[in-house]
Amino acid sequence: RSAETPLHWAASSDDVAVLDALIDGGADVEATGGAFTCGTAMSNAVIFAQWRAARRLLERGATTTLWQAAALGLLDRVQEHLATVPAPAPRDITNALWHACRGGQRAVAERLLPRGADLQWIGHDRKTPLDAARASGNAELVEWLRVRVEADARR
Repeated sequence: RSAETPLHWAASSDDVAVLDALIDGGADVEATGGAFTCGTAMSNAVIFAQWRAARRLLERGATTTLWQAAALGLLDRVQEHLATVPAPAPRDITNALWHACRGGQRAVAERLLPRGADLQWIGHDRKTPLDAARASGNAELVEWLRVRVEADARR
């Protein structure tokens, strides 16, 4: 048995039409039980890089964690998370950087890196933030990160 709801499944498969129908029918966008994190449908959408579903969940009122906001390039939400007391732990900032890179979000990556994110972290799918950025297809982000990784390696 799985704790995932049909909304989690719709988010995991980027099925925006089903996602809308489920929410219109009363599905809870904040229900937990998702894959890997036991999180919300937003968690599933971001984990599986289902960006259309993630954006629609935002439109439908979903909240975001730091790493989810980072993946979606929501700089205002990232700033809110960074301003909390206590501040996010370095591992959480690194995880957010990784997700920002996977989502191709350079502005967010620029904000997270000086906050203590680890460029050398081998994270999800056994990829570094630079590897994740390469998979995003954002060439400008890849070049920006590459320069910083090389400078970090020289230290």
